Amino acid sequence: MLFNIVHTTGYVYADTAMEAYLEVRLTPPVRPEQGVLRHRIVFKPAAEASDYIDYFGNRTTFYSMTLRHRQLKVTNRLTVRTLPRVLPESGLALTIAEARQILKSRTGVFDYLQPTEAIPVDAESSAWARDILRENRPLREGLDELNKTIYREFKYRTGSTEIETPLSLIWKKREGVCQDFAHVMISVLRAARIPCRYVCGYIESEPSVSANPSLKRLVGSLATHAWVEVLVPGMAWVALDPTNNQWCGEQHVTVAVGRDFLDAAPVRGTFKGSASQKLKVHVSMQRIPEKL
Repeated sequence: MLFNIVHTTGYVYADTAMEAYLEVRLTPPVRPEQGVLRHRIVFKPAAEASDYIDYFGNRTTFYSMTLRHRQLKVTNRLTVRTLPRVLPESGLALTIAEARQILKSRTGVFDYLQPTEAIPVDAESSAWARDILRENRPLREGLDELNKTIYREFKYRTGSTEIETPLSLIWKKREGVCQDFAHVMISVLRAARIPCRYVCGYIESEPSVSANPSLKRLVGSLATHAWVEVLVPGMAWVALDPTNNQWCGEQHVTVAVGRDFLDAAPVRGTFKGSASQKLKVHVSMQRIPEKL
């Protein structure tokens, strides 16, 4: 599938800001399941920006605005081609105990096994891990059941939580948005000692029915979407979307990864000034007909 994506993040200050600094993770990686045909990040007001690769392998752009301004806007424009994802069937066929044993000593796995401030491992996640991710269960079966259980037990409700809402409250309320569902899944997986990471990206939530009537309409927002990647034997990452109860496919575009939302946030920053700010985010993801 071929997509044009426009992602805008706008800040409006109640009074003039003296300075502003942003760190943005908006450059999608090239992967077997996705290729980037065109990509450009535009900052307004224009100012110096530089790129680097962060600890988790995300291409990160640092923007520095040192002049007075009342508004700031970041526009991410890209054209991406996605392909069907191929699952590593042999790795997924192993039991959870076998997979855990194989992966526990692999390089680069440690960070994706540890709880974080945003994703603690608590009594609730440990109980789910014991019940769903049993040691003798095939890995694929366990992952599929965890995905389905989160989808069934938690209600998607826009605006029901905020970025700072603790995971303990999500467990109690049994409702949230895609970020919360991803955090719940990661907490359970880490309780079971299965390496996993948070993914921030884009989703085609309203596909063209005429293009493919069999495609399911996915739940997503007009901002970025979130899901989970799990490391399986063979050092392959597989992606699951608990918000939509499915393994990720051609309608998902990966942008950044990390231990939790904070590591993979598309835009983070600060400004110097005495006033408050208003934030507005919008994502447009449109499918482009392929030329024959």
